[in-house]
Amino acid sequence: MTRLEHWINGGPTPGDATRTAPVFDPATGAQRVELPLATVEEVDRAVANAAAAAPAWAATSLARRAELLFAARELLHQRRDLIASAVTSEHGKVLSDAAGEVARGIENVEFACGIPHLLKGGYSHQASTGIDVFSLHQPLGVVAGVTPFNFPAMVPLWMIANALACGNTFVLKPSEKDPSASMLIAQAFSDAGLPPGVLNVIHGDRVAVDRLIEHPEIAAISFVGSTPVARSIYERATATGKRVQALGGAKNHMVVLPDADLDLAADAAISAAYGSAGERCMAISVVVAVGDVGDDLVDAIETRLDRVRIGPGTDPDSEMGPLITREHRDRVASYLDVAAGEGADIRRDGRAQRFEGDGFFLGLSLVDRVSPWSRLHREEIFGPVLAVIRVATYDDAVTLINDHEFGNGCAIYTRDGGAARRFQGEVQCGMVGVNVPIPVPVAYYSFGGWKASLFGDSHIYGPEGVHFYTRTKVVTQRWPDPATSTIDLGFPRTR
Repeated sequence: MTRLEHWINGGPTPGDATRTAPVFDPATGAQRVELPLATVEEVDRAVANAAAAAPAWAATSLARRAELLFAARELLHQRRDLIASAVTSEHGKVLSDAAGEVARGIENVEFACGIPHLLKGGYSHQASTGIDVFSLHQPLGVVAGVTPFNFPAMVPLWMIANALACGNTFVLKPSEKDPSASMLIAQAFSDAGLPPGVLNVIHGDRVAVDRLIEHPEIAAISFVGSTPVARSIYERATATGKRVQALGGAKNHMVVLPDADLDLAADAAISAAYGSAGERCMAISVVVAVGDVGDDLVDAIETRLDRVRIGPGTDPDSEMGPLITREHRDRVASYLDVAAGEGADIRRDGRAQRFEGDGFFLGLSLVDRVSPWSRLHREEIFGPVLAVIRVATYDDAVTLINDHEFGNGCAIYTRDGGAARRFQGEVQCGMVGVNVPIPVPVAYYSFGGWKASLFGDSHIYGPEGVHFYTRTKVVTQRWPDPATSTIDLGFPRTR
């Protein structure tokens, strides 16, 4: 067992030993790290260093910022296996998932390397006689990020890359459940030449988050997590004048029309519902079977369940690992009792599968004939439980999705281009897949949902991320006519 440190002003900084939290290996149940939980004073120290570094970093040329980002990208790429291993050891997801997460995070650094182009302003010559108008995009100052346990490498890079590229300094508060990946990321940026104080990492719980929300030096906060916390952070931080993007919960639907390729749809449901143990904000948690497709589709999904190998993420044969904590596993499992009480058809109960050791494992669950008004449908479960709702028509499927509290992502499986086109226009979700189960945007678009899945008006990373981390200034200028100037210009005055 090791003791982790904060990363403040360019290097590891021991934390106060008064308050600590354990970090477990979910595959074994054993504690692997003792984590210091930041005090208010430690948060203030990190913010103070970020504030001190902010003027020089904002004045750093775009060319130099891009150069450092390129260098960081190369180091992250070289160390991707090390970072993925840290993710697996603390989150539990299989190594292939962890490696994919790191790769998607690096894509955001690659996008930010184009910052000289992304920060180009507009220019209008001779907007009026002798007057030019142009715009500037300037950094906010010190910004902060609070990130979730389910993507401990990717989500921090969603924020860090654009924030630093735009000239801000950054304070990251990663999840206390799997914090080591953030330290490896900070080390990579430091080794790439990032000046001390530009990127800081503080470990902690609500004490740290509350201080970031109220700290007068913090100009903006990015958050990814549950809807109740997203709503709270948005309301409290905006009340102090901060800019906020707060991504909340999800209940992602996959609509399967009668004309769909059932093998393709069933395979997609398995990978999208149970990958990473269902602990993904873009996981498919509800299959909506339209018309008479239900029986065949559910049978096709159920026959595939036994093929999914569950085991430690370090085992190359494992396709799904454990859940993040024992408490979360038990909470997810409790929804099977909810389903039974609501009269749903439990086709597969993951609690029946037994695992050796003390890891936080749970088998795959499939629940058919779920009511649209049930807790199984209305609440975010965040685990390997897939619900199936049967509806009569396409219109019923769209209404089901649009009536839900969340509007993060959804997908449709069909061979009908007209139906797909209608769906992408009519459904009220921020991200839509057509025969694609998890429509996470590439790094040069932006990620975000609608309704209670997003608080604030800015999606994360991509172009909207650049917009979020900058302020626009418009300059209107007029210069004296050289022909009438009394200053000796050293050359003839002409019109």
